[in-house]
Amino acid sequence: MREHWFGLPALRTSVRSARDTARDLLRAWRLPGDTCCDAVLLISELTTNAVLHTGTGQVLCGLTLTGDGKRLRIELHDEDSTPVRPPEHEAGPDEESGRGLLLVRQLAESWGSTRSTRAGGKVVWAELTAHP
Repeated sequence: MREHWFGLPALRTSVRSARDTARDLLRAWRLPGDTCCDAVLLISELTTNAVLHTGTGQVLCGLTLTGDGKRLRIELHDEDSTPVRPPEHEAGPDEESGRGLLLVRQLAESWGSTRSTRAGGKVVWAELTAHP
């Protein structure tokens, strides 16, 4: 199993840092290009949601690759305990709220939210299967 954690301040500029850090790490782990692209997009959306929609001051991002290298788990922890619920409808062209979670739902094989044991708030997680 491979695992990497990094923390960032909950600022808009941190979204790019999260993407860049994840992209570099996943390339070093030699994940397939499509899996890397999907994972980086998921990290971007989860980080954006935490930065824009919570009162958190810090986010903690975790990437875990299973021992067989076929399953990638992405976790985004924040200090806000407000639960995340799946969007109830498709976001319209002028409606931003919920659009990121619709993207997460479409890209991830599974995803969810629960209480964080690392940040005192919640964790939103997503899992992908690395296809060669």
